[in-house]
Amino acid sequence: MRVHPGANLTVTVYLAEGQASNEITSHPGSRTTSHLLRGNHLEAADLPGATPTDHWYFLSGVEVRPDRPTTAVAVVGDSLTDGRGSTTNGNDRWPDQWFDRLRSRRGASQAAVLNQAAGGNRVLHDGLGPNLLARLDRDVLAHTGVESLIVFEGVNDLGTAEATEAAQQQVVDDLIAAYDQIVTRAHAQGIEVYGATLTPFGGNGMYDDPAGHRERARQAVNEWIRTSGRFDGVVDFDRAVRDPGAPERLRPDAHDGDWLHLNPKGYGLLAAAVPDRVAR
Repeated sequence: MRVHPGANLTVTVYLAEGQASNEITSHPGSRTTSHLLRGNHLEAADLPGATPTDHWYFLSGVEVRPDRPTTAVAVVGDSLTDGRGSTTNGNDRWPDQWFDRLRSRRGASQAAVLNQAAGGNRVLHDGLGPNLLARLDRDVLAHTGVESLIVFEGVNDLGTAEATEAAQQQVVDDLIAAYDQIVTRAHAQGIEVYGATLTPFGGNGMYDDPAGHRERARQAVNEWIRTSGRFDGVVDFDRAVRDPGAPERLRPDAHDGDWLHLNPKGYGLLAAAVPDRVAR
């Protein structure tokens, strides 16, 4: 069937024999509502009486055959890309708002944006889902048409490591090595890689430590992203949402209250910071 670019696609799944366990493909932080109803309703246009739940189940992706040349940009990240703080069913995560911007400009790009983020995800270690190094093949390299990749992940690696100088320095070194590996693996598939700087978390009750070890580690990672020349380009999300008067913190009007995650306005600032060349 034909699907228009940017359209909402609803998929109905019927489990004829029920579900034997809780071990299923799921997206806990989908910020989109699914509806559950007993019985076979595959032909139903609506599901009155269904139980709503703000998660996705079973479906991990949908592929379409474009009717004209199309490129795809994959985005890997954590809850800041998964959209914590965005509007449920509002499609105002930063990749959504960036996609809308791409489609609205003159000579609109035919780029598809693949949001491959997972809340709580880390680059180096498993958490909510496999770590980024482990899932890169599945979530990026195996997808058709991907020509560019934005890497916006690492804040959870800093935030969950011990708040000591030695521990944070180790995370910095390991993150740099991991980014380098990601670039190498993507380049081998002809994919350009753009590094996104890590956004501030000053004031967050979990990640902000009084001695500032994690903030210094964040600055070190961002300095490498900006100056190493290893990436094909830099997306400076840090600059887009930091408070000019207190750069270790987010702009007060851009976060959702926890000083780590953004609100729809903050996600809009991220979307506006992505250079046009990323979706050429």
